[in-house]
Amino acid sequence: MAVQDVIEALKKETLEDVGINQNLAQLVKDIKMVGNVLTIVFEPPKQGLEDIIRAKVIDALGNLPEVQKIDVKFVKPQAQIPVKQQAPQQQQTPPPQTQQPMFTRKKVPGVKHIIAVGSGKGGVGKSTVAANLAVALSQLGYKVGLLDADVYGPSVPTLFGLKGERVTVDQFQRIIPVEKYGLKILSIGFMLPSEDTPIIWRGPMLMKALTEFLFSTKWGNLDFLVMDLPPGTGDVQITLAQNVELTGAVVVTTPQDVALADVKKAVSMFREVNIPVLGVIENMAYFICPSDKQKYYIFGKGKVAEFANAYGLKILGSIPIDPEVAEKSDKGEPIVISHPDSEVAKAFLSIAKVLSQVVESKVN
Repeated sequence: MAVQDVIEALKKETLEDVGINQNLAQLVKDIKMVGNVLTIVFEPPKQGLEDIIRAKVIDALGNLPEVQKIDVKFVKPQAQIPVKQQAPQQQQTPPPQTQQPMFTRKKVPGVKHIIAVGSGKGGVGKSTVAANLAVALSQLGYKVGLLDADVYGPSVPTLFGLKGERVTVDQFQRIIPVEKYGLKILSIGFMLPSEDTPIIWRGPMLMKALTEFLFSTKWGNLDFLVMDLPPGTGDVQITLAQNVELTGAVVVTTPQDVALADVKKAVSMFREVNIPVLGVIENMAYFICPSDKQKYYIFGKGKVAEFANAYGLKILGSIPIDPEVAEKSDKGEPIVISHPDSEVAKAFLSIAKVLSQVVESKVN
């Protein structure tokens, strides 16, 4: 169950029977789902409506199969909402536009910047980009963590040669991330019995797991926490938007039309939930022929630039095609580590520098 499902259900319940032109969704201040317990905080338009609102919430959401308990809470009303005027000749004030609920976005203690790496679709090399970007930032002297939030397809254990690795907890029950190549790394893959074990979770379970990965992990002091998101625009992205203070998102695409069509949706989604898009990374941009050193644009040239220009985005950099990337990734060696003098590694280091500059300018 996604938070948006709750909002849509609450929109159908109004307070018109007590003379107030508002629906319940407009009164929501916060929504949380922990396990099977749904907690909703409302700001009623005036005192004395708490029991009415609580009853309407139960009517609207009581039959949701994922919810075993609904905890309805209230904050003190900030202002009185005028009731309907009974005189027919007086023009009624139109009801206000339905607003999205206000959520408390929290900072992860000790982490300066959280960068979400996303894409519109799978298969564009997003996880490989996130992994090598994190390593490149570390090589620039930053303290970096990498969170594999692609819960349905965690690939970070493979990319870093950490298959079968398990995490431990400290005396305060905080998760201790695995360390390799100077990074602090955490993945759902570290908690599965085997790499073949599927993740069959609904939205609330995803929300809970992701929240614990962020706020119940001993990250220490980090300059950057790079998050490898699942492809698309689902529950993980919504959970981040509502609960975590992100510095911004980086979108990864290839020059193909099918990839660009979906990355546009990802950009629109990030902007819809007020997450800044820091830039776009063009992966598999071209191939450098070993014999003549010429660049060959196998998937076309200029399409990503057109897309970035149309959406007002900065191109952080372009990464060439290199068979060594896949080969070394399968062996758990990021290309930035295994072939630091390659064109691909140089591209990642350049992108890391540009990204750090973009973040610095945004902060200042």
